[in-house]
Amino acid sequence: MLIRVLLPALTLAVALSAETPPPIPARPEALKFPVLNYEPPNPREHRVVLKSGPVAYVVPDRELPLVTVSILVRTGAYLDPAGQEGLAAFTGALLVRGGTSLKTAEALDERLAFLAAQMGASIADDLGTVSLNLLSKDLPEGMALLREVLTQPRFQADKLELQRQQTLQALQQRNDDSSSIEGRELESLSYGPQFWAARQVTSRSINSLKREDLQAFHQRWFHPSNFIVSVSGDFDRAAMVQTLEKLFADWPFQGEVPPPIPTDLKPAGAGVYLVNKDVPQGRVSILLPGVMREDPDYPAILLMNDILGGGGFTSRIMNRVRSDEGLAYSAGSSFPGGTWYPSTFRAGFQSKSRTVAYATSIVIEEMKRMTTAPVTEEELQTAKRSFIESFPENFNTKSKVAGIFAREEFTGRFAKAPDFWKGFRQSLDRVGREDIQRVAAKHLHPDRVSILVVGNKEEILKGHPDHPVSLDKLVPAPLTELPMRDPLTLEPLTATSEAGSAK
Repeated sequence: MLIRVLLPALTLAVALSAETPPPIPARPEALKFPVLNYEPPNPREHRVVLKSGPVAYVVPDRELPLVTVSILVRTGAYLDPAGQEGLAAFTGALLVRGGTSLKTAEALDERLAFLAAQMGASIADDLGTVSLNLLSKDLPEGMALLREVLTQPRFQADKLELQRQQTLQALQQRNDDSSSIEGRELESLSYGPQFWAARQVTSRSINSLKREDLQAFHQRWFHPSNFIVSVSGDFDRAAMVQTLEKLFADWPFQGEVPPPIPTDLKPAGAGVYLVNKDVPQGRVSILLPGVMREDPDYPAILLMNDILGGGGFTSRIMNRVRSDEGLAYSAGSSFPGGTWYPSTFRAGFQSKSRTVAYATSIVIEEMKRMTTAPVTEEELQTAKRSFIESFPENFNTKSKVAGIFAREEFTGRFAKAPDFWKGFRQSLDRVGREDIQRVAAKHLHPDRVSILVVGNKEEILKGHPDHPVSLDKLVPAPLTELPMRDPLTLEPLTATSEAGSAK
């Protein structure tokens, strides 16, 4: 009986003596959190130089019985011979889907499906990727299949023809949506029409590709000396290193070291460039020359762009163009640091035809404002928190850890700055308001912008009766009308041929 009386009293006393929790704030922004204490992984702890040639990042993860292998290949569309644009992309697309010399495409698909394994390959502008994900118990067979794909791709004839027909069908639709027109003209204006990244596939280049071309491209560049590997999953680290040595040993052919990626950019001059397409909304891109990611000012540039247009609903462009004026559903900017050559600053949005000029003038006004007055301390701190507090997400899985370090190795940043990620947050935290204004004045030149507009020319040039802004007066340079192009050949269309194509 005594215990029954004393126990509730004792419990009440403990509860009353416990520290009273702080009251819940009235608004979310009033919440207070402890300082984030996080250090990124050390790449040296995972880096292995294999005797067979590649550098590998090996990161065990026993949480699930899975293994993920990814191989970055020093190749890309920049190696496409003139007149054979699309060769790299076809080689990547058919490396797995085209079977191997030991297995037809159908047999390889069936075996991968039986193992519940995923294997894929692709070749982009500046790199190739081959990946494998499977159960750890099936790793020996999976690695054997991966070696077949890497060393003995079949490039099966019917799969090649299917890829060709699917690509040609996609080319026929290149003028259907204004976004694809914008994309190809953006590359030409950003880099120059003769720059490799601005070259486009055509029906002629696609029809020229033969199986022998794919085989030759593969054997030139798919060699262990051109590989960077990342591996994560359920394995013993030492055993995986030996597995990788075996995977790349005794390569059956001698590849080549690819030449450096060309960097001879010739961006378009200031002006308005208009592609006439009969759509109810105009797409607008405002362009300026960019920077390399190693630029000492890049931390400040990153934060400046976040405040200007990269930060979504906290950015000035979004607030002015969407929230205040209701001229676009989405608006913003990007200022990525270039890896191989300077990137391009781009601000963009999509608005109804009659308000294109007015919305463009607002974006240019916000660019000017960044150069003439310091940002607020609140804006700067919001931008910093956005990057610093989300930083651990870059490394929140073992697969991400292996992948991000492999990419750093591939692009050469590990050799130049092996502790880049360790000091990343500190470099952002050191940026002050005066730095933001300084880099804005250095890089944002509204009088030098190239403005690409895709939309209904007649309606866009009318402007809006309530906002007397003329598109061709936004930049001290003449307006240039760019021709619509034949979707298959990319030859300029005349007014007559364009009307016939529309039918």
